[in-house]
Amino acid sequence: MIQKEVEVFNLKKKTESKPKKSFWTKLSNFFSKADNFIKKSIINIKILFQENPLIFYYIVGCTFNGILLRALTVKNVFAISPVLADIAISMFFASFYFLITDKYNKIFRKLYLLFLIIISIIVTVGNSIYYTYYNSFISITFISFAVANHETGDANVVGDLIGPLHFIYLWLLVFFIYLLTKKTKKPKQEKEDKPKTPHPIIQIYSWFLIILLLFLLTLSPKDFSRFYDQWNREYLVTKFGVYLYQINDVIKSVEPKMASLFGSDKAYKNITEYYEENTFKKSKNDYTNLLKGKNIIAIHAESMQNVMLGLKLNGKEVTPNLNKLAKTGIYFNNFYSQVSVGTSSDTEFTFSSSLLPVDNGSVFINYSDRDYKTGYQKLSEMGYYTFSMHANTGDFWNRNIMHKKLGYQKFYEKSSFTIDETSGFGLTDKSFMRQAVEIIKEINANEKPYYGTLITLTNHTPFSDVETYGDFDVSMTVDGKKYPYLEGSKIGNYIKSVHYADEQIGLLIELLEKENLLDNTAIVIYGDHDARLSYSNWDLFYNYDYTTDDVYDEDDPRRIDVDYYFYELNKKVPFIIWSNDKEFQKHSTTVEVATGMYNAMPTLANMLGFNLESALGQDIFQIIKDSKKPQDIDNLVVFPNGNFLTNYIYYNDNKEEYKLLKKDTVSDAYLQQMKEKASKILEVSNDIIVYNYFGIEKEEYANEVKK
Repeated sequence: MIQKEVEVFNLKKKTESKPKKSFWTKLSNFFSKADNFIKKSIINIKILFQENPLIFYYIVGCTFNGILLRALTVKNVFAISPVLADIAISMFFASFYFLITDKYNKIFRKLYLLFLIIISIIVTVGNSIYYTYYNSFISITFISFAVANHETGDANVVGDLIGPLHFIYLWLLVFFIYLLTKKTKKPKQEKEDKPKTPHPIIQIYSWFLIILLLFLLTLSPKDFSRFYDQWNREYLVTKFGVYLYQINDVIKSVEPKMASLFGSDKAYKNITEYYEENTFKKSKNDYTNLLKGKNIIAIHAESMQNVMLGLKLNGKEVTPNLNKLAKTGIYFNNFYSQVSVGTSSDTEFTFSSSLLPVDNGSVFINYSDRDYKTGYQKLSEMGYYTFSMHANTGDFWNRNIMHKKLGYQKFYEKSSFTIDETSGFGLTDKSFMRQAVEIIKEINANEKPYYGTLITLTNHTPFSDVETYGDFDVSMTVDGKKYPYLEGSKIGNYIKSVHYADEQIGLLIELLEKENLLDNTAIVIYGDHDARLSYSNWDLFYNYDYTTDDVYDEDDPRRIDVDYYFYELNKKVPFIIWSNDKEFQKHSTTVEVATGMYNAMPTLANMLGFNLESALGQDIFQIIKDSKKPQDIDNLVVFPNGNFLTNYIYYNDNKEEYKLLKKDTVSDAYLQQMKEKASKILEVSNDIIVYNYFGIEKEEYANEVKK
């Protein structure tokens, strides 16, 4: 009994001695502990970096180079999310430094960090050079292709693009080598004075997770979606940093191999539903069957930009032949290519199939084992002989394989021509046109309608072979006095190159007429993409001040602001359909509706008498006919980076903003509708290619869905 009373007394005493803590007390204690934890963690990481300074310099150096790359490309410096991403990725790879425990660990650890720094410099230098030409960031699939096809092609322009600024990132390598060779004395520290710290792996991973969490908190659900899709590479680098972007790109590069294993049933359902809702019926308008039965010679005009048409310098036309064809034919003066990293090959693909390039890599390289539906296949079924010509090696851009996939029955590549005149990357356009006509004569003798594509070459960056281009004057004469203007500049050389290319188009038509090959033939001309000239070149072109031999000052009222939207809208390329047939020329017109490369084949198909049911673009003349009022005519042009254009706006997907083109304003409903439609087209087009929609029987897909 006494024992029980003592226990009860002790229990009461114990309870009374520990009063219940309030909420605020608990909260205060929590923050106090958190503060102590952070302070301790900072002390620990400080000790870690003091004992391993190379780790610190590696992380800071890589992060700084990431900031530098964004500053020199996308002009993004102060955003916190890519900085956090670069730090997190650098920390993650640095953590493996502490796993090297061999007796020679000091040497191997240093070599490991040196290896990481070299990789980071390759990433930054490579992307810096690539951005100069493509205004985008590099894909590992393009690198592997360029290495395998080093003989000729776009990969060869690198030498011209490289400048001193591209190698600014090498400071890190020089500095790191200096640190490796520098002898430093470590201050001695008594064992008892050294605070106990967690294992370096635990420390660096703890900070990696903290920084990664902070980084993830800066992102929105939409950012994660974009990261997966990888359409807009500029946006990804501005949000995720260059290193995380590059890792994602490597992972995405294996998608073609994995596509058949995952997601095919969902993709099939998505594509099928889209076509059920959006398949365009066969057009019926004033242009239907206008070219039915005619031969077609299409000129794939390298780097031909629309701004050159109608341009005069010192009273002389830059493109007299194209100007004439545009006036007497059907001229689309608001026409855009829709290329990605595949450049010319992307245009070949989109023109023929009315699909868009893929979100990673190039269709010609990464998806050459898929099946496609194209206008050339339809023409073959109609009895046409289809062929293509290009005086480049057949394996470049994998054309030997892909031209068959697109429906060309014959590809006349470099080995089909006599290389008697060279310029830049191969046979001159002048010699190419002469030899092409001789081949066309033989084809014409078979008395079978034909469709041929002639891919030109001379008007290709870097536009440096001025001796071939001739002496077209790009100076400026005012009141009898001559000023340099564009002489010696890259854009000046481009104009000379364009004038040369235009001359050869004129030569082709002259030779065709001489051989009586124009009577039942239509000529189709399209620029494959813009000239990839820098902002400064266009600034000189539009804002030259002859009084100072420089460009207008920022506050000069005569100055045209060559900003992002001006630059993008200036990328228009010509699209002309011409025939000397009098009945055809009654239908000559200038089409000002916003038009994309994926509209080209559906528009031509209607004129040739067939319908390409799988097209994602539509016949422009049917769009015009179906519009109730002229002011209601509208067409959506979707670009592979997520940007899009209509008659009323140009939308920048990177900044999620737009520029008005015609109206004073557009409704939120209109903007949302266009955004959703553009996103759907990109998704469907990509799924068609990645999952080989046209190459697998629908029954197989249906069975998979049932399972």
